[in-house]
Amino acid sequence: MKHFTRREALKSVGLTLGSLALGNNAPANNAENADFLASANTETPNVPTETTVPLDVTPPQYPPLLNPVTAITLGAGNRGNVYGGFSLAAATELDIVGVAEPIQIRNERYAKKHNIDARRCFKTWEDVFTVPKFADAVLITMPDNLHYKACMKALEMGYHVLLEKPIAQTEQECRDILAQSKRYNRIVAVCHVLRYAPYFIKLKQMINTGAVGQLISIQHFEPISHIHMAHSYVRGNWHNSKETTPIILAKSCHDLDILRWIVGKPARNISAMGDLTWFTPKNAPQGSSERCITCKVEADCPYSALKIYKVGGRWNHVLDLPDDVSQHAEVLTARMKTSNYGRCVYQMDNDQCDHYITNIEFEDGVTASFSMEAFTDYEGRRTRIMGSMGSIVGDMSSFTHTDFRTGKVTTFDAKLLADAEFAAYGHGGGDFGLAQDWVHAIAANNPKLLTSTIDASIESHIMGFAAERSRLKKTVEPVKMT
Repeated sequence: MKHFTRREALKSVGLTLGSLALGNNAPANNAENADFLASANTETPNVPTETTVPLDVTPPQYPPLLNPVTAITLGAGNRGNVYGGFSLAAATELDIVGVAEPIQIRNERYAKKHNIDARRCFKTWEDVFTVPKFADAVLITMPDNLHYKACMKALEMGYHVLLEKPIAQTEQECRDILAQSKRYNRIVAVCHVLRYAPYFIKLKQMINTGAVGQLISIQHFEPISHIHMAHSYVRGNWHNSKETTPIILAKSCHDLDILRWIVGKPARNISAMGDLTWFTPKNAPQGSSERCITCKVEADCPYSALKIYKVGGRWNHVLDLPDDVSQHAEVLTARMKTSNYGRCVYQMDNDQCDHYITNIEFEDGVTASFSMEAFTDYEGRRTRIMGSMGSIVGDMSSFTHTDFRTGKVTTFDAKLLADAEFAAYGHGGGDFGLAQDWVHAIAANNPKLLTSTIDASIESHIMGFAAERSRLKKTVEPVKMT
């Protein structure tokens, strides 16, 4: 397996930029003004040049491990398989030696995939901690409401932790986990995977090296897409904020975190607005029913479960279909009759906002606006960075930098990334980037090999809780770290 392309990019330092005095002394009348502009263009040529280059981030150079780090996966759903999948690609670095998963088919599949001894296959996370410690670390990839107790107990027993976001359901619980990690001197990495994607690493490098001059403002946009919204936040595990976390944390703490990381300064104040507008009973079409399989108007509905969860569909992984493909149609029909994924999106017990706007004031007057929107036909975060000497516009597949001083326009294309293996994995390569850094941080007992330690990641969660208070109270909320 190739080494992944991140570490040296984070060592970049800021450049001291000479100030530019821009005059405003053009003559008033049109003829004189035309002569002035012609003279200015002749004396100070600024002809734009456009180039496209790969993302030139440098890979970390980790020494080979004498023995792989061993870990237990608590929760063998999608994210547990993603991070556990790193061990399949890098067996000399990570060995999954245990699993806890109450859904039997998931437990069995995970155990088979990782060749886990039957004595190390448990039904619940609590069962894991009834036996003596038998691994270096745990991966906590369970539902949000199970994170806190499992993490606190894992740390008490001496395990290092890879903790799926959000950290926990309340601000106090997040602070408790931070304190617990200090008490037992254990590494807790939060799965803020965007920090490990070459795309965002390069963006941060550009800011740190003065490519846009003084950073002034950022506009950041997360288009969830209407199908993803319906799947995860109307029908899915995160449809009820009280049982999980508000969507600004459940979905978008990634975005708050990446803004904080790129800006490199603490947030001071935050305000937010948003609501659940569309996925409510009042918008149910006439003739609709509680389940799509019995609905008379299902064929005309863009959120039809029968369309989303068809044979071979992208979203079917949550339905735990059997290995025998010939049975999928029958099992899908049964799921449409019994699971939340077959219910009408207008008649769920959901309360998550389907649009959410957040404004943030950072130290030194840097501002950022963030918008999360459900109603798009596309995914992939969009970012605009504005500075005194340049700007950057990007969409996670590439970004374009314009240098105000020279007029040079450069596009950095993630598709041209030299390490194609890295780029193929989720979140722009961030999923496996995080996993590798976490493994080597544990092996070296050095949390500085991570950028998303609990110490660093907790601030974006506190920002998220403050944003939700702002939305509900219609106030500007301070972001208080202490």
